[in-house]
Amino acid sequence: MPKRKRPQVELYSYGIYSAWDRTSKDLPKLQEITTEIPVTPEVEFGYVLKIKGGKGEVLDFEIVHPPFPDSNGNPAPPFTGQVVINSNDWEFFLGDTVWEPYENKAGDWILVTRLQGKEVARKTLRLYLA
Repeated sequence: MPKRKRPQVELYSYGIYSAWDRTSKDLPKLQEITTEIPVTPEVEFGYVLKIKGGKGEVLDFEIVHPPFPDSNGNPAPPFTGQVVINSNDWEFFLGDTVWEPYENKAGDWILVTRLQGKEVARKTLRLYLA
């Protein structure tokens, strides 16, 4: 039985992006490559992966953020999810934006993506109060 090729993953860009319309197929546009993100209203930050040969595979992602309370006052857990790669030449944006209260969003945000159970991308973005 032939050995299955592992999809190729490239961390293409990271930093500050334009606002992302999550209903659109278009990814946000890179505005600045940086790991230092000012905490300002509506700032969009994250990274873009380019994935070749992964159609049908499932990406797992996680965003570990500074401790801030959820709507019940408990520490909010990391954000996690999955997405199916829908073509063999595919781009994926993993990121977030800030919301009020802004003060508790400052700190390290660690973005991690896994494919076939193996970590394929990790980036730490430091959000700071402007």
